[in-house]
Amino acid sequence: MKESQWALIKALWKGNVAASLLYIHYGAVQFSVYRAITEIIHPLKFPNGTEAFISGAAAGASATTFSYPLDLLRTRFAAQGPDKVYANLRGSIRDIWREEGPRGFFHGLGAGVAQVVPYMGLFFSAYETLRSPLATLSLPFGSGDATAGVLASVLAKTGVFPLDLIRKRLQVQGPTRTRYIGGTIPVYRKGVWKTGKSIVAREGWRGLYRGLEIALAKSAPASAITMWTYERALKVLKEMEKPIEKMT
Repeated sequence: MKESQWALIKALWKGNVAASLLYIHYGAVQFSVYRAITEIIHPLKFPNGTEAFISGAAAGASATTFSYPLDLLRTRFAAQGPDKVYANLRGSIRDIWREEGPRGFFHGLGAGVAQVVPYMGLFFSAYETLRSPLATLSLPFGSGDATAGVLASVLAKTGVFPLDLIRKRLQVQGPTRTRYIGGTIPVYRKGVWKTGKSIVAREGWRGLYRGLEIALAKSAPASAITMWTYERALKVLKEMEKPIEKMT
């Protein structure tokens, strides 16, 4: 295989280390908080959709804030061209700390939280609403959970995608902005609203949905696998609790 071809293949996995660490930390916090909040508010007798929205929004905000530096690193590694801005994960942490300070790890956090609160709220609300009717269908391997995950992901992702795009644009601001692919990333004023207005002024309303197709192609199957695995793991844990309850 030619060196240029190998470089092209490797480019498809740019930022994968940071992304893998991100998903592990994000998922652990997300589902822990989701179950905890659900148990806390369940006695209040909210409708199922409302309960899922509140729990999902709280879980998304918590997980995003906790894992945000890894999200920023993933985006910056993915935006690198042949002239690398960061050589490795350790070097990127050192350089951002030195050049931008602690706040450098949280560029775009406001947009991230503003995006994830309605996204996870809508996602879990739609998922819990769709899961019950889909469970009555004779789908193989309990894939009603996976199907509900796909539909919920498409609905929620499409609804909040402009905020997701704004978050990524803000993540590549800073002293290294001109060194990313293309070298023409504009300077955006601080703030979600002003950044959104600037994108619309330069690119039109369609500019807020650039990359939506790719985002759905990624998030839909990922959500299907995640929710299918989550439901199976939850079932196993509940089965393990039964012998302990009998012993007590």
